[in-house]
Amino acid sequence: MCMPMTGRRLTSLLAYVTTAATGASLLTGCGVLPGATGGSREPVTVMTWAPDQTRATNMPGMPAMAQTFARWVNARGGIDGHELRVLTCNEHNTSTGAAACARRAVREKAVAVVGSYSQNGRAFMAPLEAAGIPYIGGYGISEDEFTSPLSYPVNGGQASLIAGHGMQLAGSCRTVSLVRPDTLAGDKLPELLNSGLRKASHRGAVDIPAVEDAAEYTAQADRAREKAGDRNGCVTAVLGERTQTFFDSFRRLPEKEDDGGSGKKNGVRISSVLGSVGQPVIDRTGGAHSPFEGAFVTGWYPEAADKSWAPMRKVIQEHAFADNRVDPADAGVQTTWIAYTVLKDVVEALDTDTVTAGQIAHALDRGERIDTGGLTPALRWKYEDLLGAPGFPRIVNHEVTFQVVRKGQLVAQKPGFVDVGETVLSAP
Repeated sequence: MCMPMTGRRLTSLLAYVTTAATGASLLTGCGVLPGATGGSREPVTVMTWAPDQTRATNMPGMPAMAQTFARWVNARGGIDGHELRVLTCNEHNTSTGAAACARRAVREKAVAVVGSYSQNGRAFMAPLEAAGIPYIGGYGISEDEFTSPLSYPVNGGQASLIAGHGMQLAGSCRTVSLVRPDTLAGDKLPELLNSGLRKASHRGAVDIPAVEDAAEYTAQADRAREKAGDRNGCVTAVLGERTQTFFDSFRRLPEKEDDGGSGKKNGVRISSVLGSVGQPVIDRTGGAHSPFEGAFVTGWYPEAADKSWAPMRKVIQEHAFADNRVDPADAGVQTTWIAYTVLKDVVEALDTDTVTAGQIAHALDRGERIDTGGLTPALRWKYEDLLGAPGFPRIVNHEVTFQVVRKGQLVAQKPGFVDVGETVLSAP
């Protein structure tokens, strides 16, 4: 016989119905998740935020992937019997928006912020730290993600990507022009790239700052091509969503040379890093006929076709319900999947009826080891696992992948991961 629904139990039921509205399994019987052994375990509330519909970088796939993950685990009885409740927030690419999302996470008693994107680390980390809420698997774009004791990054952030990219370019590029955002975060990129270039006794890149949300980049494109030269020169752009805009301006420059498929456009080879260029961008810009054909790309994870992504692809296929924001080849979607894998592992390891932010942070600090199925090295955040690089002390995953665009597809330039830890440590 069902017991009367208390205010707390009714709130929990309504929250779940809201999260799992379309196509997800509904609660059954006396408030028990399908497949769960009982109804005594409290829901686990988390938040995922990202910018959407802004003039700069947008990451709508990250909150959408979080909701997809919640539908999947809740259809299987939740995480160790806990209903997963995912709150989402648009941080609008502003410090005000990021702070507002963080305050909402505190207000709604989220036990973690998971798989999120924001450049405004200073604005969001302070409210989270004051409330003791861990930040798990952020995109890796802000410095605070690699300095806050409550941040648990799953990748090496921009630091590892850019340092690794320098290593990738060193063997093929005589001169490198770097086009990057004219922001505080962007100011760190030249030295990181140079730390990788120096691995091959290479001279430093030409630094070309650019407005992050410009409508066109003709002047910067022209300067980048001129400085790279036409003798094994390379132009790399790291402008987030505006990277496509930059290379469109670059493509429109008067042609100097185009050898039809070697990756050389206007006499130089182009390159970037995952997040600025990825498979979705290549597909949108013409696939095999994309201006990115032949480009070098450094990523955090295996290429999208790698078999390690099969579990994520299956979840997306069965629970995203044709939501085209959830692209399995998108770096933000991939990062969110890995971040929620961490959350799931920790909650299962706690094996408790009520999960708190403090319990999650303590479990990660004491050395809970996370197996991501080959998508990253095993992740662990004990003190001895931290890289300790200046400005990025909390990097624990300092491996990247070298990829190249061939026939419209990002494929491995060389198999496996490349460890860039020493390179990041050598950056000023």
